[in-house]
Amino acid sequence: MKSANVAARPNRREMLAKLKAIYGAERAESVLDELMRRVDRHRRQTRVFRRNADWVNERDLVLIVYGDQVRKEGEPHLRTLRRFLCKHVKGLATAVHLLPFFPYSSDDGFSVIDYYKVNPVLGDWEDIERLAEDFDLMFDAVVNHVSSRSDWFRKYLAGDEAYRDYFIEADPRADYSSVTRPRALPLLTPFETARGMRHLWTTFSEDQIDLNYANERVLLDIIDVLLFYAGKGARIIRLDAIGYLWKKIGTSCIHLEETHMIVRLFRDVLDLAAPGTLLMTETNVPHAENIRYFGDGSNEAHMVYQFPLPPLVLHAFHTGSAEKLTRWAASLAPVSETTAFFNFLASHDGIGLMPAKGILSDAEIGEMAARTRLHGGYVSYKDNGDGTTSPYELNISYFDALSPPDDEDERKVSRFAAAHAILLSLAGVPGIYFHSLFGSRNWRQGVEETGRSRSINREKLNEDRLEAELADPSSLRSRVFRRLAQLIALRREQPAFHPNAAQRVLAVDDAVFALLRFVRPANGIGTGARAPLLALVNVSDRARVAKIDPEVLRSEGIDPSGRWTDLIGGQSFIFVCDPTAGPAADGELRFGSGFWEISIAPYQVYWLRKD
Repeated sequence: MKSANVAARPNRREMLAKLKAIYGAERAESVLDELMRRVDRHRRQTRVFRRNADWVNERDLVLIVYGDQVRKEGEPHLRTLRRFLCKHVKGLATAVHLLPFFPYSSDDGFSVIDYYKVNPVLGDWEDIERLAEDFDLMFDAVVNHVSSRSDWFRKYLAGDEAYRDYFIEADPRADYSSVTRPRALPLLTPFETARGMRHLWTTFSEDQIDLNYANERVLLDIIDVLLFYAGKGARIIRLDAIGYLWKKIGTSCIHLEETHMIVRLFRDVLDLAAPGTLLMTETNVPHAENIRYFGDGSNEAHMVYQFPLPPLVLHAFHTGSAEKLTRWAASLAPVSETTAFFNFLASHDGIGLMPAKGILSDAEIGEMAARTRLHGGYVSYKDNGDGTTSPYELNISYFDALSPPDDEDERKVSRFAAAHAILLSLAGVPGIYFHSLFGSRNWRQGVEETGRSRSINREKLNEDRLEAELADPSSLRSRVFRRLAQLIALRREQPAFHPNAAQRVLAVDDAVFALLRFVRPANGIGTGARAPLLALVNVSDRARVAKIDPEVLRSEGIDPSGRWTDLIGGQSFIFVCDPTAGPAADGELRFGSGFWEISIAPYQVYWLRKD
């Protein structure tokens, strides 16, 4: 991944306006003065990790992985991981999302004890910086909350006046019915402090204590953390659970305007002190709210998660119909040339269902939940605030989520590869979870050991055993890895797959997801799109016929005539305006001047490039 072309450098007047909107005119000036002192200090210390002066391109792919994902006895986990990734992934992924590697007390890292330390079980900062020499790195900024064992919270409990307002004290008798709840857990947790019993805001768990951004000292200290990360090799900073940052009783306490202002300040600060560092927001919510974190396309997040994609792809393969996926994808629109969706199917979390609300019906979501249980997974629920609960997340490996237990392995692998072909075809930067790339299955033993449903997709692997499976061409891991690696390698060489290249979704058959990708002429000069590519994916277990109107291609400035070659299978298709032209060569299919009708086998993928 390459460095972004940043917008004009933020100026003091604009930053002051944001601080006034958050803290009021009286406090804003002093907060800005202190903020700029910190920016200046970090600007002198920060070494920006970047490889080129451009924005993202078609070669970019992010691998999502834990620091201890691959283990070897007697060796720090980060060193084992680096060796494994350099051997197997370096030619495929350009960036590594290194999930929280700090000392923590719960939630597999998302309850941070110390923002400034590396968990010694994993290694040290030197190991992080070595990994940054081989890959761009994404760090998690878990800044909505801290661990109950953090130094900040211990000082609060002890009555240290400097930390008195670092956390949100609340009246348990107040009305919190309008607050959006991500989990079916109590919103407030009682703690015995030096000043007596206090009830504190704990959005995610009793061990994850929400920070109070109404206190400007919290904002300043967190800005120090972000700048520290940039200096330690973070090319991308992922703002975890950022939508819940600001609380205001009587509101939903999610996506408030103050939260957006704070994200924009984070962007300003990084643009000043560590230009080229990217911000990604993690907001597992319906699409309309999610894309608000792009701001105006230049002033907020560079990337946002494409959260509807995992449940919609899963629904397509469950039902054998691409209709809902196609309709949703056709509604997507580019935001700017320096923003992009982060497309993914699986991550360390489960498959979120809330982003599918309004796209899939409650009945369709319920059917997905039922099928998840049949495939060996679990379903997590959220509290609706009225005494009822709703499915919130499917906890299952994505391979098993797609795979009927009694299906043959070859069909499972083909189905899984087809799902990832959709991911890799869409406009945006693709991200693939380690357990997906290497074909992991449900880890139910982990759920039994931890008591947490999310553990089903978080198994840690022994390096020697993993290498042995990958060396065996008949093993499921090896077959999955080779299929996905082939798709990734092909994608990297196609300009039409640039994250910001044009995209048009086509309706060719209910069971076929069809996508036209192409690079328009620079600045609109000249005619004809360069290197257009047509992606076709059969999401069903039946052979289908994709019916393509060449006039659609012409409407985008693409001449459909001539040879189109399938990058995956090597077959050629020739479109001719004169149907009486000579016969096609061996291995070629010829079409006349009418509709193309291309047969596509169950779970088959075509990537047809205009030669």
